[in-house]
This record gives sequence, structure tokens and C-alpha cells, in this order.
Amino acid sequence: MIAPRSPRRSARKPSRPKPSDDAAAPRGRREQIVQRLLADVIDGEFTAGEHLVTEDLARRYKVSHTPIREALSTLAGVGVIDLRPHRGAVVRRLAARDLIDLIQVRRVLECEAVRRACGRADPTAFTELAQELKKLAASKDSRGNRFVDQARLLDNRLHDLIATASGNALLAAELNRLKLLFRAVRDAAWQVEGTPLRKRLLEEAGEHLAIVEAVLANDSKTARVAMSKHIRAAVKYWLPIINSKTTSPPAPARGKTSTRTTT
Repeated sequence: MIAPRSPRRSARKPSRPKPSDDAAAPRGRREQIVQRLLADVIDGEFTAGEHLVTEDLARRYKVSHTPIREALSTLAGVGVIDLRPHRGAVVRRLAARDLIDLIQVRRVLECEAVRRACGRADPTAFTELAQELKKLAASKDSRGNRFVDQARLLDNRLHDLIATASGNALLAAELNRLKLLFRAVRDAAWQVEGTPLRKRLLEEAGEHLAIVEAVLANDSKTARVAMSKHIRAAVKYWLPIINSKTTSPPAPARGKTSTRTTT
């Protein structure tokens, strides 16, 4: 899928799950497995066409088979893997066109959600968010991981608040379904060394603040324009980075001349 890497067989054989990792794993654990599996796919730990074996994944992430099956079903729902008859889960190749299509869908959904949020949003929650965004934008220490973590937290919080405030359960559910992939791609772009990440995060704080202020003013037109501008700016930053990863040539396997196969 994305920048295939040489095999790491030793990394795929952690200790067996502890007895406490049973079928009644809490929702938080299941979401963590989805996020970790998705991050590994985006980062190229699993390559396009690779067969994902439930038992192997359960050992890798130290959980039972149930949360693994649920994670695979979730990722199939956002187009990251295919569930094929008699073969199971297979990693899909995520091309640049797929990302562009995803972005277009996201822009439509987010703009509609923020339009509907105007007049429905909780003023207290959005006022508190505005204050935190102003603090982030004015931060003089934007080089540490703490700054990045706070920016990520506020980004997630803003979009989650807007989805909830839209008052449309189906719209919120669709945004919630797709946000895993949105955020995994965002985080993958943020992790690439040599990119002007801090500068982008400061710009993003300003874009977020413009959205929040428009929502607080119940100005749906301005809110939609601000959201569209924000998504376009974000895409302009991280899509070339992700695209460069998707078009990288496969890395040769260590000590082997043939391509890697799966079973």
C-alpha cells in the first residue's frame, strides 16, 4: 500500500495474549486496536495485497481474536482492506486518487456539519475551545512534542464538537466512521521529518479559531467558508507528503531477491 518496507518477521511475533484479553474487551481497547492497525498499514508495515491473518495480528497486538475481527471489519468499512471470500482480510492499495476522493467527501460533510452547528452548538464548549486555540496560537514554545500533542487534541475536539452539534445523527455517524482514516493520514504526514510542521500547526490554530468564532456568531455562511478553507489548506500541506510515500518504490527484502509473499 504505502512505501512497502522490508519484512520484519521478528516484530510480528510478540508474546501471546494475556488471559485478560478476552472477547469482552472494552470499546476503548477495540478502538486502540483499530488505530494501531491502521497506523501500521499507513506506515507500510503491511503492504498492498498482503493477507492479514487474525491469529498473527492477535499475537502482534496482544489481544484476543474478537477485537481483531472487529478492527478488520471497521477498516474494511473505510476502504483500507478488502474482506474476500475464502481469503479473509487483504490490504488494499491506497492511491492518490483514493485520498483525493476521501478529501472531497470530507469537505462536503464537514461543511454541512458546521453549517448545521450554527445555532445549535453549545456556546460554553465552543467558547472554551476558542480560548484554548488562542493560547495555542500565541504559544512561544512550538517546538516540543507537547505542542504537537495539544494541537492534535484541539483539532480532534473541534471536529468532534461540530459533528455532535450538527444535530444530524446520520451525518455525525458518517463523520465518526471516516475520522479514523482522516486522522491516520494526518498523523502520518505530521510524522515525516523535514516538513514545516510547527508553522502549519500555528496556521491551523488560526483556521480553527475562525471556524469557532463563526459558529459562536451563528454565521453559517462564514463558518462553511472557513471550514472549506481549513480543509483545503490542510490537504495542500499533507497530501504531497502522503503521495510521496504511496509512490515510493518497494524496499528490497533483506537477504532475498524475490518479492515478499503472504500465506
